[in-house]
Amino acid sequence: MDEQKKGIGRGELIALIVSSCIGTGIFGITSDVAAAAAPGPALLAWIFVGIGFLMLVLSLNNLSEKRPDLTSGIFSYAGAGFGPLGEFISGWSYWLSAWLGNIAFATMLMSSIGTFFPTFKGGQNLPSIIIAIIFCWLLTILVNNGVESASFVNMIGTICKVLPLVIFIIMMVVCFKAGMFTADFWGRVANNASRGTTTGSVWEQMKGTLMTLIWVFIGVEGASVMASRAKSLTAAREASLISFGLLVVIYVLISILPYGALTRAELAGMGQPAIGHVLQATVGNWGSILINVGLIISTIVSWLSWTMLPAETTMLVADDKAMPKIWGKVNAKKSPTASLMITAVLQTIFLFSLLFTDKAYEFAYSLCSAAILFSYLFVGLYQMKYSSAHQEWGQFTIGLLSAAFMFACMFLAGWQEVLLVSISFIPGFYIYYLACKENDRKVTTAEKWTIALILILSIIAIWLLVNGTIAIG
Repeated sequence: MDEQKKGIGRGELIALIVSSCIGTGIFGITSDVAAAAAPGPALLAWIFVGIGFLMLVLSLNNLSEKRPDLTSGIFSYAGAGFGPLGEFISGWSYWLSAWLGNIAFATMLMSSIGTFFPTFKGGQNLPSIIIAIIFCWLLTILVNNGVESASFVNMIGTICKVLPLVIFIIMMVVCFKAGMFTADFWGRVANNASRGTTTGSVWEQMKGTLMTLIWVFIGVEGASVMASRAKSLTAAREASLISFGLLVVIYVLISILPYGALTRAELAGMGQPAIGHVLQATVGNWGSILINVGLIISTIVSWLSWTMLPAETTMLVADDKAMPKIWGKVNAKKSPTASLMITAVLQTIFLFSLLFTDKAYEFAYSLCSAAILFSYLFVGLYQMKYSSAHQEWGQFTIGLLSAAFMFACMFLAGWQEVLLVSISFIPGFYIYYLACKENDRKVTTAEKWTIALILILSIIAIWLLVNGTIAIG
């Protein structure tokens, strides 16, 4: 029975998911996509990624319907299918992805504020880091005072930040020229490489966009993560599909329409936030101001969402005894205080690394995208396992396509980042050992082999870092 209860409603869940996804990535997507692909390959990449994420959303909805007893979202699916270690790997990866995404938010936020206050120009100097740390702790305190109340603030903020994007889409429709859009539809112009854009096969251009497209879709699983806080499971499932449809339309329009207003080379050379520069080039300075204001609001609100999600993650995983109890301990407002504080401290420390790299934003969002692929992969694998056991072959196919998509993204676009993520499991597996010890559970032989394999990958990653094969920032 789909029991009604006090909690987050469908509208607020849609706002949470849309807000979680529409963060900094959408404001830079026009130049990032144009640098990698012409309009034709970009549209094919959207179809590929859209189908892959649709399979993920359908898998999540099916599992929430068939296994309503698993209230810990995507992490409990990993646990049900592959035991406590599977749940820990999924939860750890999601938690890591979420707070790395916050580092990307901090960089872009301070960079956008720098357009109005030169002291913060570039977003990676000491004043920028200090302000970013203050933001980090203010949002942590807000979420610590109640997740449901914070989600209401998030819904209001979502409305504010979507308006500039709607205006951008309208302006691009007005400025759209079909001849410019089709001039180099498949990216075959020979001098593209000298203009900051990629030539090559359609497939190579598609592959170059993958990490960018994954980055803007992260958060689409938000209704599943917050399912235990929803008024009903039906509300969570409906919110997932509605949000996904809205996001696909918004993303495709914002990334594809500018090809009809400016040349691909011009788009690829735009500074960040790219859509602000696009509006400045097409309608004047007011467009840049509008977008930068929207970006500031967008980043703060998305940062709020992503302060909620990692804390909810560790609380749920700890409740299932795959992490130590301290990570799941809640206060009178039902917020996981210890988890929030641990995450905020780590973000504070990591923010100082922005002083030592020129590409903090790109590095942070690439790692964020790579980390969350592990969590998404487990959803597809469990969908396959559950559907096979119940002979639901249509659902099995959906799970197979979802898992195959995640594997393809890991190997095609993010293998270096996936190896770097494996390094985080060195301290992570110690935390898992503490959870096993705390709950009087022995690490099984299969778990030991899995841990050993991941640790071998982490050693390889460290070696590749040392010899310069993999570069940071």
